[in-house]
Amino acid sequence: MSDEWKRLAAERAVEDVMPGMKLGIGTGSTAEHFVKALGARVRDGLDVIGVPTSERTRELALSEGIQLTTLEAEPQLDLTVDGADELDPSLVLIKGGGGALLREKIVAAASKRMIVIADASKVVDVLGAFALPIEVMPFGLAATWNAIEAALAENGLSGDLVLRGGKDHPFVTDGGHYIIDAALGRIEHPACLAEDLAAIPGVVEHGLFIGLADKAYVAGADGVLVVEATAQDAEN
Repeated sequence: MSDEWKRLAAERAVEDVMPGMKLGIGTGSTAEHFVKALGARVRDGLDVIGVPTSERTRELALSEGIQLTTLEAEPQLDLTVDGADELDPSLVLIKGGGGALLREKIVAAASKRMIVIADASKVVDVLGAFALPIEVMPFGLAATWNAIEAALAENGLSGDLVLRGGKDHPFVTDGGHYIIDAALGRIEHPACLAEDLAAIPGVVEHGLFIGLADKAYVAGADGVLVVEATAQDAEN
């Protein structure tokens, strides 16, 4: 049922899209359902323009007839709709399973609002069961790796670090970077970890999205649940 739930969440989010909006369009299997549902509305006459967060999303959006632009042309967006690999009750997210976390975070930060679409399996009490993606420069990889391990230890965290794709054929992001996936189990204090990772030279971005999402549509056996961030969540 997971794919059906993803579709239901995506279709609910499309209802929030108003004529004339400038949209950030996410990446991943759930976001693809959103692109297809948005394309259907565009073909029915909805006038919007989108900024895709990956080359894959760009190609799908164009095939659906959605008009696209860039953040250079439209540096402030009305709304971003994207999926998540994990989300907690405060709408703190882990993203980056699809490898587009840098562009996804740039686009989300340029938007007035962000809506997350997900199936119920993505909701957790504490983040970390999904390995945290950390996007890094290829240059100086060993030094960056050591610094990441030290930052994890400072935060009382441990777990396997894996170079996505392996050292012989590493996965390369649209920005030309590598991704280290950190299997941490439980991230009790994501804001502290996010700050420490961001301070490491060589770390381009990490998959902790904090204070960006203000609403989520989570679909499951009981239908689509609406989760909204509170002012306190945003402060944390």
